[in-house]
Amino acid sequence: MDYKTIIFEKKAKYVIITLNRPDKLNALNKQMFDELDDAFKKIELDKDIHALILTGSGDKAFAAGADIKELNESDERSGKLFSEYGSYVMRRLAELRIPTIAAINGFALGGGCELTMACHIRFASEKAKMGQPEVNLGIIPGYGGTQRLPRLVGTAKAMELILTGNMVDAQEAKRIGLVNEVFSPEELLPKTIAFVELILSKGPLAVSAAVDCILASEELSPADGLFYESRIFGRTCGTADFKEGTTAFLEKRKANFVGN
Repeated sequence: MDYKTIIFEKKAKYVIITLNRPDKLNALNKQMFDELDDAFKKIELDKDIHALILTGSGDKAFAAGADIKELNESDERSGKLFSEYGSYVMRRLAELRIPTIAAINGFALGGGCELTMACHIRFASEKAKMGQPEVNLGIIPGYGGTQRLPRLVGTAKAMELILTGNMVDAQEAKRIGLVNEVFSPEELLPKTIAFVELILSKGPLAVSAAVDCILASEELSPADGLFYESRIFGRTCGTADFKEGTTAFLEKRKANFVGN
């Protein structure tokens, strides 16, 4: 697919996807969802990609929400389909078995905030502002906001943010657990890349297995989760990377992981 609304950059073992509608504050429209869906599929199929950074173009917005012009044409049936498709694409992102990091460079509102929450980790610029202002439009979050936000910040805080439509700045987002860390605008992407490079220095099969188990914890009971973890732990013990990692530790040298 020839991308028009996103930039797909494959680096050494990771990818940077940049939402690229700066004149529309990177608002999410059908074409962008189509392109993101294709990009996530490409990542799933490429065994050489071990991490994903998602950010926005320009210095104002990560994504200022759904494209209101498109949204305004919805009725009950098409609105449901609009929500389902966006949720499907974001779930594909959320279920990637590699670390996914949102580098939030500006406004992340509505669907933009929901897109960051579909990532596993969120870093924000000091200029970032986040929120779910859908009630101001007479609707509710439609891409997972009512489900993911309570899991990140707690039910009461999620109620407050969704029912008022209020935005929070980057420092408040960090305080309530909505983002992991806050950086200056100039440092945001370099710090995010440095974080990714740190992860890439670890065993890729172990990282992927850890992501798998952590995501499973959201769906499984504690007992089932422990059983699942033990099974995946055993699987990692059967890999060449495990032998290399433990041998390197005993020999007091840096491990050379090869991903098998």
